[in-house]
Amino acid sequence: MVVDQLKSSVFVSGLVRPGHPFPDPQRSVLERLVEVDRGTETDEFHNDYYGVTRTPSSPRAFSHFTLLFHISSAPCSPQTKSPFSCFVLSSQPTLSGMSDRLNQKPVETLVSVFQSKPYAFDRVFQSNTSQEQVYNDCAKKIVKDVLEGYNGTIFAYGQTSSGKTHTMEGKLHDPEGMGIIPRIVQDIFNYIYSMDENLEFHIKVSYFEIYLDKIRDLLDVSKTNLSVHEDKNRVPYVKGCTERFVCSPDEVMDTIDEGKSNRHVAVTNMNEHSSRSHSIFLINVKQENTQTEQKLSGKLYLVDLAGSEKVSKTGAEGAVLDEAKNINKSLSALGNVISALAEGSTYVPYRDSKMTRILQDSLGGNCRTTIVICCSPSSYNESETKSTLLFGQRAKTIKNTVCVNVELTAEQWKKKYEREKEKNKTLRNTIQWLENELNRWRNGETVPIDEQFDKEKANLEAFAVDKDITITNDKPAATIGVTGNFTDSERRKCEEEIAKLYKQLDDKDEEINQQSQLVEKLKTQMLDQEELLASTRRDQDNMQAELNRLQAENDASKEEVKEVLQALEELAVNYDQKSQEVEDKTKEYELLSDELNQKSASLASIDAELQKLKEMTNHQKKRAAEMMASLLKDLAEIGIAVGNNDVKQPEGTGMIDEEFTVARLYISKMKSEVKTMVKRCKQLESTQIESNKKMEENEKELAACQLRISQHEAKIRSLTEYLQNVEQKKRQLEESVDSLSEELVQLRAQEKVHEMEKEHLNKVQTANEVKQAVEQQIQSHRETHQKQISSLRDEVEAKEKLITDLQDQNQKMALEQGRLRAEHEKLKAAEQDKSRKLRELTVMQDRREQARQDLKGLEETVAKELQTLHNLRKLFVQDLATRVKKSAEVDSDDTGGSAAQKQKISFLENNLEQLTKVHKQLVRDNADLRCELPKLEKRLRATAERVKALESALKEAKENASRDRKRYQQEVDRIKEAVRSKNMARRGHSAQIAKPIRPGQHPAASPAHPSAVRGGGASVQNGPPAVRGGGGVKSN
Repeated sequence: MVVDQLKSSVFVSGLVRPGHPFPDPQRSVLERLVEVDRGTETDEFHNDYYGVTRTPSSPRAFSHFTLLFHISSAPCSPQTKSPFSCFVLSSQPTLSGMSDRLNQKPVETLVSVFQSKPYAFDRVFQSNTSQEQVYNDCAKKIVKDVLEGYNGTIFAYGQTSSGKTHTMEGKLHDPEGMGIIPRIVQDIFNYIYSMDENLEFHIKVSYFEIYLDKIRDLLDVSKTNLSVHEDKNRVPYVKGCTERFVCSPDEVMDTIDEGKSNRHVAVTNMNEHSSRSHSIFLINVKQENTQTEQKLSGKLYLVDLAGSEKVSKTGAEGAVLDEAKNINKSLSALGNVISALAEGSTYVPYRDSKMTRILQDSLGGNCRTTIVICCSPSSYNESETKSTLLFGQRAKTIKNTVCVNVELTAEQWKKKYEREKEKNKTLRNTIQWLENELNRWRNGETVPIDEQFDKEKANLEAFAVDKDITITNDKPAATIGVTGNFTDSERRKCEEEIAKLYKQLDDKDEEINQQSQLVEKLKTQMLDQEELLASTRRDQDNMQAELNRLQAENDASKEEVKEVLQALEELAVNYDQKSQEVEDKTKEYELLSDELNQKSASLASIDAELQKLKEMTNHQKKRAAEMMASLLKDLAEIGIAVGNNDVKQPEGTGMIDEEFTVARLYISKMKSEVKTMVKRCKQLESTQIESNKKMEENEKELAACQLRISQHEAKIRSLTEYLQNVEQKKRQLEESVDSLSEELVQLRAQEKVHEMEKEHLNKVQTANEVKQAVEQQIQSHRETHQKQISSLRDEVEAKEKLITDLQDQNQKMALEQGRLRAEHEKLKAAEQDKSRKLRELTVMQDRREQARQDLKGLEETVAKELQTLHNLRKLFVQDLATRVKKSAEVDSDDTGGSAAQKQKISFLENNLEQLTKVHKQLVRDNADLRCELPKLEKRLRATAERVKALESALKEAKENASRDRKRYQQEVDRIKEAVRSKNMARRGHSAQIAKPIRPGQHPAASPAHPSAVRGGGASVQNGPPAVRGGGGVKSN
């Protein structure tokens, strides 16, 4: 770092915003308080009065300037209209003299007297001043400073609705109305294009706001609470803020537009677009000379502060009120920092607010700062105007020490080393001389003045030796002259010579006193060095204790990592066991599925047989009905034959016997078939019950397995997160150990150097040996430290490899689990299909049971009727036999036989009526069965709907399983990416693709490559976009 020798003060100019109501229609507060000295004039000002602070460090540093406020004749602001009239410049006769004075020759010094107190500023602008003039006077010079390697800051301060955002931003895309930020962006690139073509620039921009005391990234709204850290030079920066490489003003303006669209604004009684946060736009410029390899870097903070508010004036409520509280709190913290810096306090409260923490380097640090203060000329805002002026006055007294941010090349470091080496050699010679002189004084010798150490005398050593020789040659002559006779003139000469010798003796005494004082001073310095050495040792002891504590924490972290790895191993073993159990259950489920398929096949065959039996039963019913009809017909014919005395008995009897024999055969066959079907149905029912039980057991086991798998997955995720946290803590501890070890080595080296210097004062001959010993010790410490680091890194790599293996196993298990889930879903679908078929078979079995019951009743009825017919046949045969035997009896017996036949006919008619009733009963039963048919069909439809609902539930379960599988895969990928990023972070951050900018003429735009602008014969290949100056030629 190259530091300027001149400390700079703050450069401030002010702006007064007109347009607010005045309680006094005759005079505004500033009109009553401003006094103008003769012969002074201000610059013009914009719609507001500006106050600017600047920190130059070169001899062109600005002087202290004073502020003179002018009142604009602009109309009142629509937001602040009131019953009070608005101040108009031309209507006040007291201002004519002021206007005449303002027409005189302008000078730099401006004085504002507010309530009998003067305030000093550097620039003042009137209401007709353009944005361009404000920028040229206040901010343009800082562009060159930033590109020369200095840090710069520009921010606007003032109450709400005083024109801060208009000053900093203005109308971003209006050439006349744009503010400081867009103009400074354009000038940075214009300046780059005019510089030497051997320079290469890399420009990064960041844009964030401080909203409710939280840092929010305006280029990435997901980053809502960023933290402030310090780099190795203890310069604050916002960690994690989005940084974009840019190579043209258009890209910068696009970034500003994007960030501005995300900034918080609100409507208040004083401003329709009130900023509710402090916005900071950071431009980081790095340049490198491709020939000399010299590197410079500069940062430019462009800050738009939110204005201070009075709730009684703004009417803030709710969330807007909370925002106003935080804004006033942060501005109060800024005021405290300014006051502490202005008073020279040893403690500056930078940490009271995140805004002051970020701007720590801009306020009293390594930065050239420009402050724009904005205030209102209205008496309505008298208190706010006063506080703004006080703020600017205090800020004007701050002193910043700025330096060029330069990175020395190897050649420059070499030259610097040579200079320090020569300086060290000179100091060693001086120490040797002083030690020799000190030893002579301690031994009681008197050191002559010419041999005593003196910088000027050392430079004129030859002249002192010649003088000493002359004095020595004069002394013997004087002695010879005294012994002889000499005249008065000779005596006077001797006396004069003696006086000269006494004078020289006095001079020597004074030199001896000076040397004694020097010896005392050296003793004091030695004591100081001893105290410094003691404090260094104490610091070393503290650092050693801290190092021991960190090592203990590191060991504890290692134990935690071991425990986590052991838990992961146990989890992997448990997962293997559960996977084996799932495989066993899957095999068992497959066996049950095969058995269920066999049962379904047998059920289908039984169903076919049942269909055949139904057909056979219907056929038998038809045959029985036909037989009954034929029997009834035969009975009718027999009755007719009996009535007509038909005696063809043998043929009728034979036919009846044949018919009854056939009926008995069919009935016996039907009985055997019905018994077989009943037995088969019972077997099917028992098989169905067993299958349902097994399916329920399988479902319970499968649900338990799924629950255990989900539990293990949750446990794996929690352990993975815990492992990541442990890895992060371990990495932080390793970094802390590295830094502390380096500090310890440095402290030990410093301690050895101090000891070496102390011993060097006594024993110069042992200096080289001590130095070599110190270097050897430092080297040994460094080697030990490197070995520890390498061992720790090897251990970390081994742990990471183990973690990667476990994650791969976990992924394999996840894939196996997905496969098992898919197979389970398929089996579940097959099971539901078979359940549906089983329910259908159950319904068919119920119908078959009902048909069996009907067939049984019909069989009993037919058996009874056949028995009745059989008995009737016997009686009829007996009666026919009796009639045949008594056919030869008399006519009186015929009358009695006729009566007996009539009785039998009536009996047969009664039987016929009973058979008719039985037939009607069968018809009614058939009708009842047909009535039950719609109910059964309704139940079938309900069953079908239930099947559809189960299918939809199955589909939804499949989708959920697919989503779970995807989520799990994403989690695995995220873990892998985290591990990979850790590895990359441990090996070093990956490089970003920068956008180098080469100076020269303005680049020529090309539609083919909008982000690459070049010229001057330089080529741009397919790579990072570059901007170079020159002729504007572009190649692909």
